[in-house]
Amino acid sequence: MDLQQQIQFSNLSGEKLAGTFHVPAENSRHGIILGHCFTCSRHTRVLRDLSLALLDVGFKVLRFDFSGNGQSEGNFSESFYSKQVDDIKAAASFISAQDVSWIGMAGHSMGAMVALLAASQMKNIKAICTLAAKASPLQSFHFLSQDQIQELQSTGRVNFISRGRNLELTEAFFADAAKYDLSSIMPSLPQPLMVVHGDMDEIIPVENAYRLHQYKRVNTELAIISGADHMFSQDEHRQEVAQRVSQWFKGLASKEGS
Repeated sequence: MDLQQQIQFSNLSGEKLAGTFHVPAENSRHGIILGHCFTCSRHTRVLRDLSLALLDVGFKVLRFDFSGNGQSEGNFSESFYSKQVDDIKAAASFISAQDVSWIGMAGHSMGAMVALLAASQMKNIKAICTLAAKASPLQSFHFLSQDQIQELQSTGRVNFISRGRNLELTEAFFADAAKYDLSSIMPSLPQPLMVVHGDMDEIIPVENAYRLHQYKRVNTELAIISGADHMFSQDEHRQEVAQRVSQWFKGLASKEGS
């Protein structure tokens, strides 16, 4: 089996989701699922570097594109949190079918939020790691201008440009986001949690990491990466993230076994 395979699997809507599946040389029953940031794809450098670090310590790793993003099918305008939670559950079904019985989840930015929400609904997820996560779901005032908010309110939809893509969101996206409250969900999360954040994050300030830690103080590790921005764009910052996160997952999986 190749160490890296480009694969597809279906979500609940029947859409094909694109993924990269990393398999270690020695068979492992431990696996990690990685979710990407808002308007991003599975190919962001921090996820690629983390995948290789996890592979090196013996994990099978699946990083995939949420529906409506990257190479996956679907419309971006329908990429609600609830649908992305279903996407990551489909990813868990895929990796379970690859002889994986110990599953961890990690996500970057919006992908971290989705991992937290999904793990709160799934008994088979053993550990969660957030990278540069918000402490609350995305709201219109977080990134839209006042003119765009007025457009959303008057027409029910808004267009914006991100990473060279012309994208659309609807009122339904924000209504779905409003259903979720991490301050209520996280205290009862049974899984170990690692919260990773750069103290120079220009998109989601590091204060969000401290809030997440406050929501779940028990069995939670806080890792602040000095000098790191939102995308962990410097090589040394991505290397630190990859090393710390992979060792954290390795320690948990080794302790619990499969």
